[in-house]
Amino acid sequence: MRKIGFDNEKYLKMQSQCIRDRIASFGGKLYLEFGGKLFDDYHASRVLPGFAPDSKIRMLMELRDQAEIVIVISADDIEKNKVRGDIGITYDLDVLRLIDAFRGIGLYVGSVVITRWGAQHTAEAFEKRLNSLGVKTYRHYTIPEYPSNVSLIVSENGFGKNEYIETSRSLVVITAPGPGSGKMATCLSQLYHENLRGIRAGYAKFETFPIWNLPLKHPVNVAYEAATADLNDVNMIDPFHLEAYGKTTVNYNRDIEIFPVLNAIFRQIYSESPYRSPTDMGVNMAGFCIFDDDAVCEAARQEIIRRYYMTACAVRQGNFDVSVSYRMELLMNSLGIKTDERPVVAAALSVADRTGEPGAAIELPDGRVVTGKTSSLLGASSAALLNALKVLAGIDDGIHLISPAVIEPISQMKVQHLGNHNPRLHMDEILIALSICATTDPNAARAVDALSALRYCEAHSSVILSRVDETVFSKLGMNLTCEPKYQTKKLFHR
Repeated sequence: MRKIGFDNEKYLKMQSQCIRDRIASFGGKLYLEFGGKLFDDYHASRVLPGFAPDSKIRMLMELRDQAEIVIVISADDIEKNKVRGDIGITYDLDVLRLIDAFRGIGLYVGSVVITRWGAQHTAEAFEKRLNSLGVKTYRHYTIPEYPSNVSLIVSENGFGKNEYIETSRSLVVITAPGPGSGKMATCLSQLYHENLRGIRAGYAKFETFPIWNLPLKHPVNVAYEAATADLNDVNMIDPFHLEAYGKTTVNYNRDIEIFPVLNAIFRQIYSESPYRSPTDMGVNMAGFCIFDDDAVCEAARQEIIRRYYMTACAVRQGNFDVSVSYRMELLMNSLGIKTDERPVVAAALSVADRTGEPGAAIELPDGRVVTGKTSSLLGASSAALLNALKVLAGIDDGIHLISPAVIEPISQMKVQHLGNHNPRLHMDEILIALSICATTDPNAARAVDALSALRYCEAHSSVILSRVDETVFSKLGMNLTCEPKYQTKKLFHR
């Protein structure tokens, strides 16, 4: 049973009030740099059980009358066709997706800022597309020697060259498709332009992780390092906060390294800095909403194991350097974490060892582990899924949810007519077949009804799965890991 350790309703109230207080402290205008994911923050929901994936959006909804969204994208990222790894679309398309998503829930999107503007052809084309869709756009330019040359940055030839973003609300949320888009520089540029216009606006930063009032080596904070191992983010004690207040808080290396520069920019704009430390800039209240530390620690340890497997697979697929795996091993060792703490791992490997073919395992909400083996008609993940649904629906193991007479013609069609070499049904194909059977078979109907119970369940495969099966696990809300190896020795894998 998934144990809850985080009070989400308390978090929504505290977080929205903290932002209101920060707006008031700057006289009614705040630029809030939003780090991490605004939508579907599943990392937070995994390491803080009880945290809802849409918590940040729900919090913003409480401030909707005060808030407007500004989306930032780098022209270089447009030019390079940079892709979001989690959803597989380019950053420019994600800007359009984000606009639709914000508008769809009633949040006002004011504009899009294209940073690092250098008249890149693709950036110009994207700007025209946005304008044709009625979206305001602004250009921000690369500043030589940014962020070290403060006198140049805070001048007519620095921030002064950027176009001033027209905003109309007291809270301006600066967000982006991904890291490195220029969110902080956009906020600081606006502070410069607002000051020229006699408006005293403020800046704050909203990052959920690391959680500043948890210990440095708390599993939740270590899980953040595991999630960003490829970015070389490192959690650190905030030395500025310690010196200013005599209190130990946690931040991450990039914010700590840039803080002296930020302080200098603030002083150049305002003659003084509103902050004494990077921790002061933050508005994150998550640490105050943990009510069961043991539950949160266990959830974070499990997330670190999942990240270990994700990293190992990414290295095997050539997406990460092997040094990222070494870093993950160090993080595991720092907390004494072993992969056998994840029950589905041993279960899946046991099936593979016994059969000589790929195996899969699913841990159900009550802790029972169900396995699946590879057969002539089903992949191991498909078999494990059907077996799990039988258990959840109370259906006898000997009953076929989908008759072989139904599966076989689908398998034959895949090979004979669709050019597939693998006759086994993937999970999406199995679910379609199951839903068709459910129209006439009560057992299949009960199995379909049990699908929602798979959310938050753990799963493991003894081999790297196809993108199709990975996607189905994700859509069902399950936490999948895989051994970092392929089923075959082929060089090309779909």
